[in-house]
Amino acid sequence: MAEYSLLQKESAFTDPFAGQLLEYFIPQRCSEAIFLHRHFLDGPCLRTALSKVAGGLVILGSMTVKLPQIAKILGAQNAEGVSFLSVLGELVAVTGSLAYGFANGFPFSAWGEALFVTLQTVTVGFLVQHYGGRTRAGVCFLLLYFAALAPLLSPLAPASLLTAIQASNVPAVVVSRVVQAAVNLGNGHTGQLSALTVAALFAGSLVRIFTSVQETGDALLVFTYVVSVLCNGLIAAQVLYYWKSTQRFLRGAGKKETQQEKADPAVDLIKEN
Repeated sequence: MAEYSLLQKESAFTDPFAGQLLEYFIPQRCSEAIFLHRHFLDGPCLRTALSKVAGGLVILGSMTVKLPQIAKILGAQNAEGVSFLSVLGELVAVTGSLAYGFANGFPFSAWGEALFVTLQTVTVGFLVQHYGGRTRAGVCFLLLYFAALAPLLSPLAPASLLTAIQASNVPAVVVSRVVQAAVNLGNGHTGQLSALTVAALFAGSLVRIFTSVQETGDALLVFTYVVSVLCNGLIAAQVLYYWKSTQRFLRGAGKKETQQEKADPAVDLIKEN
């Protein structure tokens, strides 16, 4: 009892934010089991802590998961090999996870990455349209998407609709990845697809199976991530299989752009000035 009072007294002098952060990773019952009773390997508490840490790492990674893809498209100034239909399918899936997790009050660590992945996926979709010569269509895509997203995140969204959208994640993920896989197969390379982004999406989906089981127990959510692992694994396998042919394609595309610049009189005029 005295030990517990001492713990309370010490905690009163700690930073409130640090206390909330500790409570987030280690719930009160687990704090008592670990710090008071010295049960450091308590099964349920250990799984909870691991799940919180893993979920936090996934969320941190999700903040930049598609930045390599965005940077690659911007650097090449084309989105060759990136299927817009695949981007749309992925956007439907990640939006479903975002709205479903938010509406059901699941811990942010269980669905938070969906928010960051959504914003980055929308950016990729716009860039695919922009560099495909369809900038106006890209702007319309942005406006329509955010107009549809707003009501899904509002209290007015029916639970049945959100469940249906979450259930549609499985076919959306499958269609998204199958379409991209078909494009890769047809091209014989993976074009401007970022290997870093593909690998991060695969790893994130794998971790999400564990965190979803531990923190939500929602069978639909777990099944969605199992399917996501399989589909992302397919694209990751293609990235590895087509690695050499992709590098040859990218080198050839770079040489072609250089030749076009040399043949452009405007470029010569700029250099002379």
